[in-house]
Amino acid sequence: MPDTAMANAFAALFLAALGLSTGLRLWLVRRQLRHVAAHREAVPAAFSASITPAAHRRAADYTAAKLRLAMVEVMVGGLLVLALTFGGLLQAMHDAWAGLGLGGLPLGIAFLAGLAVLHALLDLPISLYATFVTEARFGFNKTTPGLFALDLAKGALLAALIGLPLLAAVLWLMQRMGTLWWLHVWLFWLAFNLLMLLAYPTLIAPLFNKFSPLADTALRDRIEALLARCGFRASGLFVMDGSKRSSHGNAYFTGFGRSRRIVFFDTLLEALAPAEIEAVLAHELGHYRLRHVWKRIGLLALASLALLWLLGRLIDAPWFYAGLGMHSQGTASALALFFIALPAFLFPLSPLASALSRRHEYEADAYAAEQTRAADLCAALVKLYRDNAATLTPDPLYSVFHDSHPPAAARIARLQGVTP
Repeated sequence: MPDTAMANAFAALFLAALGLSTGLRLWLVRRQLRHVAAHREAVPAAFSASITPAAHRRAADYTAAKLRLAMVEVMVGGLLVLALTFGGLLQAMHDAWAGLGLGGLPLGIAFLAGLAVLHALLDLPISLYATFVTEARFGFNKTTPGLFALDLAKGALLAALIGLPLLAAVLWLMQRMGTLWWLHVWLFWLAFNLLMLLAYPTLIAPLFNKFSPLADTALRDRIEALLARCGFRASGLFVMDGSKRSSHGNAYFTGFGRSRRIVFFDTLLEALAPAEIEAVLAHELGHYRLRHVWKRIGLLALASLALLWLLGRLIDAPWFYAGLGMHSQGTASALALFFIALPAFLFPLSPLASALSRRHEYEADAYAAEQTRAADLCAALVKLYRDNAATLTPDPLYSVFHDSHPPAAARIARLQGVTP
């Protein structure tokens, strides 16, 4: 098939995929809106003793507010993709940098960095609205305009200090490593991500939050006993000042090897009783003991290898560029087009990733029920659902595509079936 015909066929395929994925996203959001609104007045029976009708209505309204903003985000994203490709914006950006006399590696870096800045600028109004309107309206936002601006400046500086050298290295490998460049880039990408896992807890996270050793002696002793039972070693137990940005609560592990840390949001410690905190931590330990993190890293590594191999097949195909509205071929153009087009083709596969994640959550819950009381984990989850205004009545199909955690009712029901 001639290149022009191939380009036209690929353009039609991409438009169909973009239309399908955008339409599917919007349809799912509308389903979720209708489903949550239909169940707004009735607290599910499993939660009627612990969540008031007022709290349930608040969660429904909060969910609806976030969904309406998500619809705007989907539509803006779809229009941006069209503008970048068939609207000629991406080619115009490339030509503008070339017109300044840039070429080779500097041109590629400037072109891709400019694209990243454009995305960030378009995301900024949505982020501002989410933080200072939606989150503030429901009493969650604690971020001041000054802190928001400071976080933005720090993020931009980190992106420049880390992202630009990373981008230069990837483009250099693509240009210099011959037909197997995709394998070299993959190995480099894996090494970089492992390095970030090591560096994040001690070098990056403290730039945004304060981490203090857990001061509650009784709680520390309780947690250390749990860690001993589970055979887990951590470099420290820390409390993060999450309350300076939001009243949402959380806990997580970060790092690996000797750099592993257990981090509790201060808001979580204020909301839960010691036994409930222990149960939440046991759930997180379940992810570690069952090797969920490494399984996900392995799957992501295989997926990234497959995608880079695919890009290696497309990078020298003129129809790939022409089909997406560009005539300038090269490594930077190929990267930009590939990652702009990819989400349209991958979104229909989202249920696969969500199903795996929900399976891991069920397994971690079961592990927590073995190490602590299932009733304590249930109580903790109910409090977190209530305090974070999480909907208890998600649309089943929306949940299949979007939710990494099982629906609240299903999760609690399964835990209640475990003997304490």
